[in-house]
Amino acid sequence: MPTTRSPRHGSMQYWPRKRAKRAYARVKSWPSSGKAKLLGFAGYKAGMTTLTYLENRKRSKSKGEEVAVPATVIECPPLKIASIRLYKLDASGLKLKDEIYGKVDNELKRKIPSPKKPDEKKLEGLNPADYYDIRVNVYTQPKMSAVGKKKPELFEVALGGSNEDRLKFAKENLGKEVFVNNVFDEGQLLDFHAVTKGKGFQGPVKRFGIGLTSHKAEKARRNPGSLGGWKAQGHFMYRIAHAGQTGYHTRTEYNKWLLKVSDKPEEVNPKGGFIRYGDVKGYYIIVKGSVQGPAKRLVRFNLASRPDKNVPTEKPNITYINQESKQGN
Repeated sequence: MPTTRSPRHGSMQYWPRKRAKRAYARVKSWPSSGKAKLLGFAGYKAGMTTLTYLENRKRSKSKGEEVAVPATVIECPPLKIASIRLYKLDASGLKLKDEIYGKVDNELKRKIPSPKKPDEKKLEGLNPADYYDIRVNVYTQPKMSAVGKKKPELFEVALGGSNEDRLKFAKENLGKEVFVNNVFDEGQLLDFHAVTKGKGFQGPVKRFGIGLTSHKAEKARRNPGSLGGWKAQGHFMYRIAHAGQTGYHTRTEYNKWLLKVSDKPEEVNPKGGFIRYGDVKGYYIIVKGSVQGPAKRLVRFNLASRPDKNVPTEKPNITYINQESKQGN
């Protein structure tokens, strides 16, 4: 049999390979949209399943047939809008000029100090033309999911539309819940931001995929065979594969196909629940393929910033979702 080729990996675009600052990702750029709504959402990864759908792409070899694909289930309790953030632009970039909080409930008090009084009166005299961008701070409601905690995550989400539309949307929904089915439609392409599964301190073979040295060539088999021929710089260069932190890195995956958005968990919950998660309780989405991170980790997703023309964007016709036990029974 031919030998399996496994070249060393480790892109220099991800450097330094250190632990993420927090357990959920930060989104640095947002796509544009003409509608006044949230451009992103978040949910807790429940697990994976298998489903089938009817292939209807024109040039597909399996057109008209049922196709089985792996899929990820993400539970998405409604987000609440905590505050409105108003930005101005100067020579150094976007600067936060004002932040207006609504009524802070008991869950949000677990995350931030509570303002004494809601400052919604500031909204009356606001002129959207005075600001470059208007965004909102939202927080999750993990008590409505199977995650098993009460302290929410708090993060910023951009809005679509013009500044007038953004301000109107933010005023109407300040302190209210926003549901995932009001943000995304089935068949859309999404970008996913999350922190990968942590694997701790690992050697260069697992971390970079370097090959094992011959037992006659070196004293150690799982070390890099050569540290380089030129050492005039006085130290070993960082390009050489060394041991270190593996996993728990912030990563982005582009152009995931959104297969289903629903609030009927009985259609997706397997017998005995998802491993290390339990049963989905409310709103959820199903995405084709895998998503980074372990179960119960918060996953953020938004409209695709660079959509792939080869990925289908129509609503899939799902014919079957596997609900057999994941426990191996």
